[in-house]
Amino acid sequence: MPELPEVEVSRQGLMPFLVGQRIVKAIFRTPKLRHELPASLVSRLAGLRIDAISRRGKYLLFDCESTQGGGWLILHLGMSGSVRLVKPDMPLQKHDHVDLVFAHTTLRFRDPRRFGTLLWHEGEGVGQHPLLAVLGIEPLSPAFDGDWLFAQTRRRSAPIKPLLMDSHLVVGIGNIYAAESLFRAGISPLRAANRISRERYRILVPAIRTTLENSIAAGGSSVRDYVHSDGGAGCFQLSCAVYDRLGQPCPTCAQPVCSLRQAGRSTFYCPRCQR
Repeated sequence: MPELPEVEVSRQGLMPFLVGQRIVKAIFRTPKLRHELPASLVSRLAGLRIDAISRRGKYLLFDCESTQGGGWLILHLGMSGSVRLVKPDMPLQKHDHVDLVFAHTTLRFRDPRRFGTLLWHEGEGVGQHPLLAVLGIEPLSPAFDGDWLFAQTRRRSAPIKPLLMDSHLVVGIGNIYAAESLFRAGISPLRAANRISRERYRILVPAIRTTLENSIAAGGSSVRDYVHSDGGAGCFQLSCAVYDRLGQPCPTCAQPVCSLRQAGRSTFYCPRCQR
């Protein structure tokens, strides 16, 4: 599933080509993704200018003249979605469900599993949309620090790794990034969140930030379906210390990397380096 780095890389790739451009027309080739695609949205989008592209968690937010009677287009890539900039005459592939056509390019949304979301928020105040209002803190924001995370976990006895992946607490830290951050901080994914000291949280938070920033710089992680807006692939997964390296030597101590299941997901860690 595309996480914060992949969505941020997509945002950065789209901005130079779409901000300031008007949508000539919208094309929907399916009536429904995760949610219904209302036919009226096709005419609502036509002629609107993209004033900005921002991100909240794993959502891409397109400001379509929201301060001038327009609104916001909210896009979530789901489990297998990707957005690409293509030529208007680019042949369609099987799972190309949505096109936003501009004068010189087309934004094409591809989603094989159809778990993605495309919604419209009329007017301003997109942060109050029900899907966005419940989201937790942004891990790259200044407010996210060790003291904050320590305070938030005092009553949380769940293991730390699934907690880091809870979007109601902190957004965008997926399985790969939780595993790599915990390894970088030397914290076991099995340790109860309320049994981690303030000092260790002050190590963990910078580890999370560094892991996410390194992934953004590497173009994200392309494990299955994710590609950049230009069709290229991310390569962060090639530099992982523990993720998907079961049985391989830990890069620090050479102990074989272990794996277990947590909250339905595979967890990779070094039993010697992570306590």
